[in-house]
Amino acid sequence: MIRRFRRCGHAPDALTLEDQAAVDQFRAMLAAVRSPEPWEPGNGRDVAVRVGPFIERAHPRPGDDRGTEVIVVALVHPDTPNAAAHLHSRQLGYTDRGWLRCETTTILGAWQPAYAMLTHAAAGLPLPEDVGMPPAHYAVDVEAREPDRSGFTFLRLGPYTQTWLASRDADRLNTELDGQAATVVPGFVVTAKCAPFDFSDRENYSDPYRTDVTSLLAATAAGVSE
Repeated sequence: MIRRFRRCGHAPDALTLEDQAAVDQFRAMLAAVRSPEPWEPGNGRDVAVRVGPFIERAHPRPGDDRGTEVIVVALVHPDTPNAAAHLHSRQLGYTDRGWLRCETTTILGAWQPAYAMLTHAAAGLPLPEDVGMPPAHYAVDVEAREPDRSGFTFLRLGPYTQTWLASRDADRLNTELDGQAATVVPGFVVTAKCAPFDFSDRENYSDPYRTDVTSLLAATAAGVSE
């Protein structure tokens, strides 16, 4: 026996406007998940990324969104830029994450509003402590190496928020070292290179925005060679 439940004032199986809107929203979500809109590196569009069993909206960082394996993103509230989303975003931890390294394999496709119901925000849940994406900060390591590649790092600069800034300073330092890389620290060849910023060792980094990096290199090298 099949028993039908009726809503007061409606014919059997009839839906209210609110119910129909919810059904349409759910169908749109299923269609978006089954047939994601393609995303291409460098197109500047927000992306839908998997965070555990949820899907979140992520905004790529200009200049760091062209990688085929990793791009840099910030997780944002699905209702951004609505004013109400700002407070909700802060309450649920979206604004505390900063820029993150996002593997492109976790990208479902271009962001679509239909994904909103699959976010932590829609469930009223804060983002987890571990969202599966490490912070996207960069550094410059100045290393002194012997011919057998053994050696040490004697100057660390960071954090940089964009790769091109770190590359620029590494190039500046290598230009400064040009012709004297083998004499700055006797017995070693000194070079500067870009590297990921190590948050666990952040107290040993020098802030590149508060000093001239070439002057800092000269002062640090003088102390090492004494």
